[in-house]
Amino acid sequence: MIKLIVTDVDGTLLNDNHELHPDFWEVEEQLTKKGILFSIASGRQFYNLESKFEKIKDRTMFFAENGTYVSHKGKELYVNPIEKKAALEFIEMGRKLENTYLVLCGKDSAYVEISEKAFLDEISQFYERLQVVDDLTKVDDTYLKVTLCNFNGVEDNTFPHFVNYTDRYKVAIAAKVFIDITALDANKGNAIKGIQEELGISPEETLVFGDYLNDLEMMKVARHSYAMKNAHPEIIEASNFVTSHDNNENGVLRTIEALGLLNS
Repeated sequence: MIKLIVTDVDGTLLNDNHELHPDFWEVEEQLTKKGILFSIASGRQFYNLESKFEKIKDRTMFFAENGTYVSHKGKELYVNPIEKKAALEFIEMGRKLENTYLVLCGKDSAYVEISEKAFLDEISQFYERLQVVDDLTKVDDTYLKVTLCNFNGVEDNTFPHFVNYTDRYKVAIAAKVFIDITALDANKGNAIKGIQEELGISPEETLVFGDYLNDLEMMKVARHSYAMKNAHPEIIEASNFVTSHDNNENGVLRTIEALGLLNS
């Protein structure tokens, strides 16, 4: 019996226009009435997720910022920050890379140094609280992660510069244009595992959906792990199942229905 459902957001629950399917609210309500905890796991900022899922924020569990911040029913449950010294080092490295934009993700807000319109238009989709500052290294906040953006693609152009840090920090390719750097043990999978232990929910009672490399650890904490049809090849390989429909075809909700979780 499924007791916990966790889904990624972009490329998974949302279509490519970052839109929720209109059936979502009814499906979530049916799952809640059956005692199934529907949860959101994303690289997005908590405040952004809280705003996007405003209707259900008082009962939803959010695994935000790639699992570095967990909240349930409006209560902070877990924070896993990155060391400030390391974050500052990654900021300095990122400043030296061509075509690279930086986002410092803090507990209270996200911060950028560059106010270029194309960059701000892109990241404002994921951050409800966003401040333009003169110097990221002077920001006074709890640092959750450092995000690097390269519109030419991060897998080939950005990741190679940080590959030597992967034994000490989690360097996750979160999307085609984003890399997130967090504490080594900070990921969606570890955050979900902690909640499973706290609530007495087993991997056999857990259903997860994901599409990109920051979902990799999440695939390993659920017996019912579904890669989206449109997922990165490594996520498809790591998952136990693949959805029959992609994110533009409402793949998450259609899979939930096909599994019979909406039947009385």
